Amino acid sequence: MNLILLLPTDFITPKTRVRLCDHRYVHIRDIHRARAGDKLSVGLIDGRIGTGKITTLTGEGLEMDVSLDRQPPAPLPVTLILALPRPNILKRALQTASAMGVKKIFLVHSKQVEKSFWLSPALQPEKIREQLILGLEQSKDTVLPDVQLRKKFKPFAEDELPELIRGTRALVAHPEAAQECPRALNEPVTLMIGPEGGFIPYEIKKLTELGFTPVHLGNRILRVENAIVALLAKLY
Repeated sequence: MNLILLLPTDFITPKTRVRLCDHRYVHIRDIHRARAGDKLSVGLIDGRIGTGKITTLTGEGLEMDVSLDRQPPAPLPVTLILALPRPNILKRALQTASAMGVKKIFLVHSKQVEKSFWLSPALQPEKIREQLILGLEQSKDTVLPDVQLRKKFKPFAEDELPELIRGTRALVAHPEAAQECPRALNEPVTLMIGPEGGFIPYEIKKLTELGFTPVHLGNRILRVENAIVALLAKLY
């Protein structure tokens, strides 16, 4: 936990002092081994970042005086569209995307996504939020990504994608693509990443007709969470 994320409800005096009694307190006490007088990196969820100085630390909780004097890191200009992966991979993918600065994520269905994945508890809003927060804490960011679910590929592709990709470079990761993923772009991107086994030919054809360019990362096939890192690192 490189950044202690604060909620508006943590403040016991307006904008200056917070009290923590939950898992964040336990982490600060047991992992950071902090004491009264120590300073920690803190940030207000969806707000500014700064420093918190521990004023009291007891067996029940701690209080900090905080100064939020800096903006969080700039977001990546990427809309990330993921074919819904397996629940355990989804957790890591959400953490990774959040840590790397992606702020808009769509989880979509495709032919090779098992329908049972949509019944996973990992898709509950509080579970998604939990993974996003872990990513923010890792990267010292405060702005929660917006995650939206789309359970039907064709209506999403036909009704929403044309507007989503407007003004962006639209790319779809595909191991059989002829073109390599571009590097060091200076423009917004809409990036699609398929499921295990990839998008089927119909889906690639549909996306290409909409304006997506299929791109590859080389000869190796990566897991979703690793592909996210590799693609975003090349793009920006």
